[in-house]
Amino acid sequence: MNRLILKYATPVTIAILAIFAWVTYRRIAAGGLSSIVLLAATAVAIWVIGTFVFIYFWPRITVGGFKRTFVRRGLGGGPIPVNTLYAVPESPSQSALSGSVIATGTDSVLYCGGWLDVSAGPQVLHVPEMEQRYYSVQFTDPTSGANFAYVGTRTTGTATRDFLLCEPAWHGDTPPGMTRIDVPHSAALLIGRVFVANDDDRHTAYELAKLIQLKPAGRPGVHTAR
Repeated sequence: MNRLILKYATPVTIAILAIFAWVTYRRIAAGGLSSIVLLAATAVAIWVIGTFVFIYFWPRITVGGFKRTFVRRGLGGGPIPVNTLYAVPESPSQSALSGSVIATGTDSVLYCGGWLDVSAGPQVLHVPEMEQRYYSVQFTDPTSGANFAYVGTRTTGTATRDFLLCEPAWHGDTPPGMTRIDVPHSAALLIGRVFVANDDDRHTAYELAKLIQLKPAGRPGVHTAR
């Protein structure tokens, strides 16, 4: 749906404006000045209300589209369960050939992604030792479309670390050595990136990307998708 909106936004807008101009011309030609004023006021009201509605719902439509894609189709390896991260072995240009949603961006990184939901309890994000390699994991709020947190080389360093992901109202203790990240609305879109120096480095980068994982807090085992 998002692609259709982006693809046809311009012609649809032109068509709407053309219809409005035609109706206005017909009203003027018929001498209905008072109805023109009413029509203009109605159009302005609809435009203003529509703008606010669009701004409110657009992030939900866009980020929700990622969620549906992840849990229903995945990124090339089948559906990705909630609270699971999947590392894409191909570059974005290679992924485009298979119709993957991760089909844009630079070929100097490999992507991983998944949908986070902490409504049933905290999750732990584990990142491996990156040895000064660039990587990042962004957290996107599904209600606003804004990124509310980053984990990665520039923000948290490259050493192996664990992050406790939970609702803001959660009052449990953060285990020693972990950093707490509050998830404002209980869910988030997670997109990770791992730098690839060249083709010979791709396998190493992919193995590191697979080690960026989610697991339930306080429980053994890690949810992974290959």
